[in-house]
Amino acid sequence: MERRLIRPGAAPSAPWHYRDALDDYGQSATPNWRDTDWSRELKQIEIDGIPFNYVDIGSGDGDPVVLVHGLGGQWQNWLENIPRLAESRRVVAMDLPGFGLTPESEDDEEITITRYGHWVNELADRLGLEKVDLVGNSMGGYIAAEVAIQFPERVSRLVLVSAAGISSAETIQAPILTFGRIAAALAANSVTRYRYLAARPITRHISLALVARHPRLLKADLAYEVFFKGGGKPGFDDALRASLDYDFRDRLPDVKVPTLIVWGERDSIIPTRDADEFERVIEDSRKIVMEDCGHIPMAERPQTFNDLLVEFLDEEGRADTKEPAAGESQVA
Repeated sequence: MERRLIRPGAAPSAPWHYRDALDDYGQSATPNWRDTDWSRELKQIEIDGIPFNYVDIGSGDGDPVVLVHGLGGQWQNWLENIPRLAESRRVVAMDLPGFGLTPESEDDEEITITRYGHWVNELADRLGLEKVDLVGNSMGGYIAAEVAIQFPERVSRLVLVSAAGISSAETIQAPILTFGRIAAALAANSVTRYRYLAARPITRHISLALVARHPRLLKADLAYEVFFKGGGKPGFDDALRASLDYDFRDRLPDVKVPTLIVWGERDSIIPTRDADEFERVIEDSRKIVMEDCGHIPMAERPQTFNDLLVEFLDEEGRADTKEPAAGESQVA
């Protein structure tokens, strides 16, 4: 396979573009995540000798929802979404090995997307989950799709949010790895300044313009928890390499569950044409492009995202639903 430099997604926004943002951009969802004592919801379980950190909250008749964060993330990436889902579902959100409070694996086995998929499936087994609705963002979407391929009996519904796995398979690795190492080093050297960076609109914008469309409109506490707190973790380099090493495009047609593909219209990291390709190769899929959003739509426009997610997860069958024609985007 020939690798090439991939044209990135949308250009990052300028600092003044926030004046034209949609009304719901940066507005907290309900229920408000700040009303939960998250320290009481944190748990730990050992898998393959690794103490996994995770949140397990909520209950209900629907299939449990498992949330998988992306590169440089942690379970807090889903803070704006967990309370809404937990009103009617059991919700599990984890820190993958090397991220958040979950340490790296100490064995010599290579870190791969396939192995991440094994860990997600094993966590579901250990927690007594059977069928689950699986939601992943960025690298987490890559992993979630891999779980649906490896363990088809595990997944009832799949949601891919700005998922990696398409363009990454064609990207020249050397410059991307170099850029990733520089970014990780900067993050590691900035840990003591995270709260400072998150607290000020202009430094929020400078730090997060590649990830979010309008960083200065994000609440400072949310920006810290979702975007800054997960930086500088030891798993970054291995996870980046794993994302670039693996190509599962020829296996994506094996995803046979209803799949929702959600993308930010102005994603600067993964272009929206990747969403088109996921929709093309996954038979039972639909695509929603969220206006005025970057790479983390579930945190940028959380109320709208939650409405779309809950509606999809609560569907009992596809035959009675009204959907866009094949290849036509639904815009939110």
